[in-house]
Amino acid sequence: MRRLLQQFLGPYTSKAILGVLTKMVEVVFEVLTPLVVARMIDYGVHAHDITAVSRLGFLLLLFAVVSYSFTLICQKCASLCSQGIGTDIRKALYEHISQFSSAEVDFFGSASLVTRITNDVNQVQLAVALGVRQVTRWPLLAIGSIIACLSIDVQLGLVVLVSTVLVGLIFYLVMHASIPFYKKMQDKLDSVSQITQEALSGVRVIRALRKDAYEFKRFSAASHEQAQVAISVGKLSSLLNPATFFVLYLAILVVLWIAQDLVLSATLTQGQVIAFVSYMTTTLISVGYLANLIIIFLRASASSMRIHEVLQTPLTVTSHTDTPIKLDANAPALTFENVSFSYTDAAQQSAAALQNLSFALQPGQSLGIIGGTGSGKSSVAQLLPRLYDATSGSIKLFGTDIQAYPLQQLHKLVGYVPQKPSLMRGTIRSNLLWRNPAATDTQLWDTLAVAQAKDFVEQMPGQLDSVVEAGGKNFSGGQCQRLTIARSLVDTPRLLVLDDAASALDYATDAQLRTALTELQEQVTRIIISQRVSAVMDASLILVLNHGCVAGLGTHDELMQTCTIYQEICLSQFSQEEVQQ
Repeated sequence: MRRLLQQFLGPYTSKAILGVLTKMVEVVFEVLTPLVVARMIDYGVHAHDITAVSRLGFLLLLFAVVSYSFTLICQKCASLCSQGIGTDIRKALYEHISQFSSAEVDFFGSASLVTRITNDVNQVQLAVALGVRQVTRWPLLAIGSIIACLSIDVQLGLVVLVSTVLVGLIFYLVMHASIPFYKKMQDKLDSVSQITQEALSGVRVIRALRKDAYEFKRFSAASHEQAQVAISVGKLSSLLNPATFFVLYLAILVVLWIAQDLVLSATLTQGQVIAFVSYMTTTLISVGYLANLIIIFLRASASSMRIHEVLQTPLTVTSHTDTPIKLDANAPALTFENVSFSYTDAAQQSAAALQNLSFALQPGQSLGIIGGTGSGKSSVAQLLPRLYDATSGSIKLFGTDIQAYPLQQLHKLVGYVPQKPSLMRGTIRSNLLWRNPAATDTQLWDTLAVAQAKDFVEQMPGQLDSVVEAGGKNFSGGQCQRLTIARSLVDTPRLLVLDDAASALDYATDAQLRTALTELQEQVTRIIISQRVSAVMDASLILVLNHGCVAGLGTHDELMQTCTIYQEICLSQFSQEEVQQ
C-alpha cells in the first residue's frame, strides 16, 4: 500500500493534507463538547441559571456548525483524493496491461487482470477515502478523550487506560487471525470472474449442448468457496463488537462504582461524571472504529499487492530502439534460424512447441504451413508480430532480427490475422482504420474487395458506417473473418500472416480470396496457415509440421514424393486421382 501511494499520491498531496487538517479541527470541537455539556449541567441546570444554559447551548450550536463545515471540506478532499488516485491507478494498470505480451496475459489470466483493475482498485480507493477522513479522527479522538479523562480524575482515567488496552488487544488478536483470509478471498473472486467470463463468452455453446446445469454447478461451487472464506472472516469480525461492548460496559460499571463515592464527597460533580462517561465511551468506540479501519486497510493492502504485482511485472516484449530500421531489399523477406519456442519456462524439449525450425522465404513468395492439431502452426504465426518471443534461435525480417525493430514499425510491416476473428464495438470503418487512421474510403473499399467482403458491406444500409457490436456478434463467422483480413490489409503490410483465417469461408470464397491475395504478390509476402491442402498447395513453399518439428519443406510436388505426413493429409482430403493431378 505504501509503495502504491508513493507512486500515485503526489498530485493529490495538498488535498489530502487539507482533508486531514480539517478533520483535526472537527476532532478538537468534538473533544470540547462534553466539557461544555458538563458546565451546562453544573452551572446552568443545577443552579437554575437559564442564562448560562442558553449561553452554553449557543456555544454547542456554534461548535456543531463549525464542525459540520469542516467535515464537508474534509469529505470533498477525501472524495477528490480517492477518486483521483483510483482513476490514475486504473489508467496505469490498463496502459501497462495493454503492453503485455501474450506470455504475461497467460501468466495472470484475463479474469484476474479484470478483477485487479476493478475490485482491487475499489478496495484501494475505499482505503484512501477513509484514510483521509478517519485515520486522524479516531486516534486523535481517543487520545484527546483519554487526556480529558485524566484531567477530570486520574484514578478513573487509569480505568479508561486499562479498558482501552484490553479493547486494543482484542482487536489485534482478531485482525492477526484475519489477515491470511483477505488475499485468499481476492483469489477466490478471480475464480468466480473466470467462470463467469467463460460462461458469458460461451453461452451459445452451453445452451446448445444443454450444459446450463453443469455451468451453474461450477459457478455455485466457486461462489460457495469464496463465500466460505468471507464467512470465515465474518465470524472472526463478529467477535469484535460483543467483546468491545463487554469491556466498555464493564468499564462504565467500574467507573460509576468508583465515582459514587467521589460525587458524595464532592470531589466530582455530576456534570463531570457524565462528561467522563462520554469520554470513556468515545475512547473505546474510537478504538473499535480504528480497528475496523485497520481491517479495511488490510484488505486494501492485499489488493495493493496484487495491483503492484501487475505494475511491476517486466515486459518481455519491448522495443530496444525507436529508430526505424532500413529494410535490406536483397535479403530474404523472412528467415527462421534454428528457432525453438516454449509456452512455459521449462527447458525440457518435450515442453517445446517448436524445435529447431529453419527456413527462408523470399519477398513476394508465399509460405503454406500445414500439419496436425497441436503441431505448432499457430505458434509460428504468433512469433512473427512478437506476441511471444522465441526461446532460442533468431527470426529475421528483411535481413534484420525482428527483436531489433521498434514494435510500431514491426506491426506496420506485419499484418496478422488470428484464428479467432476479433472485431471491436464501433463501425466497420472504425475497425478497418486500426492500422492506418488516415486511410481513405477508396483504400478501405480496395481492401474489402481483396478480402471478399465488399459485396456484403455494400448491401448494408450504413456500408462503411454500419454498426459493429462487441465481438462482431451481428456478423457471421465468415463475415468476421473477411473483415478481419481486410483490416490487416489496410496500409499494405510487407508480410501477411493468415493463421487459419479462412476456416469459416466456403470453398468458392476461399478460392477467390487466395486468387486476390496472389495478385498482391509483388507487394506482400504471405504466410498461409490452414488445415486445407487446397489453401496451401499453390504456395511457393510448404512447411509441414509435426509436434513442433519440421516434417517436410518444399513445393507440393516435392512433398508428395518425400513427405509421408503430407501425403496422408492430401489423401484424407482428395482422392488418389485428384492428388495425382
